[in-house]
Amino acid sequence: MAGSHSHPDGITSELEVTVIDIDDPADPRVDDFRDLNSADRRPDLPVLPGGTPGKSLVVAEGVLVAQRMVTSRFSPHAFLGVDKRLRELAPTLSDESVAGVPFYRASAAVMAEVVGFHLNRGVLAVARRPEPIALTDVLAGARTVAVLEGVNDHENIGSIFRNAAGLGIDAVIFGGACADPLYRRSVRVSMGHVLLVPFAHVESWPSDLEVLRDNNFRIISLTPDEAAVPLSEAVDAERVAFMVGAEGPGLSETAMLAGDVRARIPMARGTDSLNVATAAALAFYERAR
Repeated sequence: MAGSHSHPDGITSELEVTVIDIDDPADPRVDDFRDLNSADRRPDLPVLPGGTPGKSLVVAEGVLVAQRMVTSRFSPHAFLGVDKRLRELAPTLSDESVAGVPFYRASAAVMAEVVGFHLNRGVLAVARRPEPIALTDVLAGARTVAVLEGVNDHENIGSIFRNAAGLGIDAVIFGGACADPLYRRSVRVSMGHVLLVPFAHVESWPSDLEVLRDNNFRIISLTPDEAAVPLSEAVDAERVAFMVGAEGPGLSETAMLAGDVRARIPMARGTDSLNVATAAALAFYERAR
């Protein structure tokens, strides 16, 4: 049943969520938000150390990211937050898509005990992971995609998604040895765009790049190699896939060979590379331009 919340200024906002006050940090109803910093118990872990299945949840942190979760395919099944954030989220929580979803309202002190640290953003939303999207479905209708190999830093992944959303990239494809894009830090750094920009994982790397080629994508391997063509000369195909590699080593030679063209971002003398998220953003901009 829907709850209601009265603002201090007398304005009443009808909410579709059910507001439940939590006074005890040990309350089992907030277990999905517990120990967010714990390396072996985090609720966003698909698999726990030792191979035990984890909760595999997706955690949205902050008002803006929680709002984006509500509008995404990652339907939240619970919220935890302080009263101030409940009021800020009221327009979103009045949507029938969250009807009956519990909003666990707690003080900042209780919330800190639950999650394991003081959360400045004051609200969390949590969702179960939906079924993954197939590569062919992600590519359908896309003109420009990003392909990642070995990007194992969660903040870089989050930044790539934020850049992709801002610069018109249609999808992100994960190749071999990449970190989990749905880890809480990735979701936070992406400002929730990892929940909105479609992504898929390839089953066989790099041979599944042939699926992109079969769909008429030109696969551009980004590299600092001076023998590569300038980026501006490579982006004029109807469908383009930008392939980027791990911080430091870059793309593997196997992945490079699987691409169609090697392209470089012209740089000042004395520098040899950029942060992977920055390099991807420049490629995205060049394509949009």
